[in-house]
Amino acid sequence: MRASLVRHAIALAAAAVAATALAHGDGSPGKLGSVHFQVGCNAAAQREIDLAMAYYHSFAMEQVKAPLERALQADSGCGMAHWVRALASLDNPFGWPGNVSAKTLAEGAELMAQARRTGLQSERERDYVDALDVFFRDADKLNHATRAKALEAALRAVATRHADDTEATILHSLVLSATFDPADKQYRNQLQAASQLEPVFKRQPDHPGVAHYLIHSYDYPPLAAKGLSAAQRYSKIAPAAAHAQHMPSHIFTRVGAWQDSVEANTASARADSATGWNTLHAYDYLVYAHLQMGQDQAARKVDASAKALAGTPDHPAAAYAYAAIPARLVLERGDWAAAAKLPLSPAAGSYPWAKYPHAEASNAYARALGAAATKDAEAVAAELARLQALRDRAGELKLGYWVEQIGIQMDVVRGLAAAKRGDSDGLAALRRAAEREDASEKNAVTPGPLLPAREVLAGMLLEAGQAGDALREFEAVLGKEPNRLRAMAGAALAAERGGEAAKARGYNDRIARQTAQADTGIQGLQLARLSVTR
Repeated sequence: MRASLVRHAIALAAAAVAATALAHGDGSPGKLGSVHFQVGCNAAAQREIDLAMAYYHSFAMEQVKAPLERALQADSGCGMAHWVRALASLDNPFGWPGNVSAKTLAEGAELMAQARRTGLQSERERDYVDALDVFFRDADKLNHATRAKALEAALRAVATRHADDTEATILHSLVLSATFDPADKQYRNQLQAASQLEPVFKRQPDHPGVAHYLIHSYDYPPLAAKGLSAAQRYSKIAPAAAHAQHMPSHIFTRVGAWQDSVEANTASARADSATGWNTLHAYDYLVYAHLQMGQDQAARKVDASAKALAGTPDHPAAAYAYAAIPARLVLERGDWAAAAKLPLSPAAGSYPWAKYPHAEASNAYARALGAAATKDAEAVAAELARLQALRDRAGELKLGYWVEQIGIQMDVVRGLAAAKRGDSDGLAALRRAAEREDASEKNAVTPGPLLPAREVLAGMLLEAGQAGDALREFEAVLGKEPNRLRAMAGAALAAERGGEAAKARGYNDRIARQTAQADTGIQGLQLARLSVTR
């Protein structure tokens, strides 16, 4: 035991020595982790390339630009500066293809040519440029999926050819994990990426990208516990990066560690000095966590802060948060009347919602659920028509994943409306919607579904007096979304009505502990029950 502790202390000391103190683009001190992306440029340019890549590995894409400009000032023949700019222009790969415009693709192709003209100093640099170029090449002829797969294969070849270059392995793992198949419940891409990153993490414990991409690779219900080590380290590796403060909450959300999520996202919003979208993304996760602990007043304050954010950032994650946060406030509490009248904020006309139909769908889904629950057939029809239009728009934008998600939302609404009318097919329709949702995966932009389809099914089974079936469905939700307050309350009620007193007490005890710091003015247990029975 003593030898193990000594080895652990030595490892921690070595990690501390290895950590690299970097600086923000404005010159103020900050820490982004230890990154060295070797290029054949002079020493001053090399330092700037390392800084740019440190920003990239925490998805601080706007902050990548300044060090690259300084790199070219220091060494006008540093062609890899153009390569890094092109890489960063593609934004977060987990947001592909929606966050990559035709303009970006055209500019990226020119940056590849510029990198070659400016000068590449080695076969390795030429390999990197050739690999990234496949994503831009023939973008007008080849679809995104084909080009993304080609990029993944090209980066794999770079990593294989230059086995001593861990940066190639890290970047390949990122793209491999990001191009996963949402229907693959074996998580092949994600687990392969993690298997490549784990050994690097042991050798380079202060590399921000390794910890970051491990979290993304493990951001799935059956895998989440594997990501706790990376989650607990990432914020300490890169304390100057807002995204590094937020990303651990992806794992905390998956395991139901709500207070940890609150702390992570509060720190993320505080650290976000360069963009507004990181703050809004953190706010969505923060609201979700507060609501799971019965902290509704705190959640409403976050909503107010989101609405007051200057500049209304134009970004996919920002758009999603703007629409999702108000929807969560009403749906998590089963406030159907408020849901049915939920306004879209920022209002249409003051925000480019046409670019983000999947985000606006959050508002339409909440309104449709409210209308279905209150048996307003006319409003249900209107919101279903709106969802269909948004789904069509997502198709035009080639957002295939979101086309499917909006389709699931429409199925849930139709099933709920039918069940509320007493139609015999209502429950069966909800079950089909739940199975369809379970067959997909949540996107990284969201902490979870606005209202899980299976939870809607469970609620209607409870309402229909089928307590045993309702309990099974609520527990299935909890298997995927641990410590979800509404599902725990539903399980407690179903167990109580089904005569399973011990199980009901167990859930009630868990709810009482989870809502010990509820700030709503009523007991957390009462609030949780109201969320299901309202």
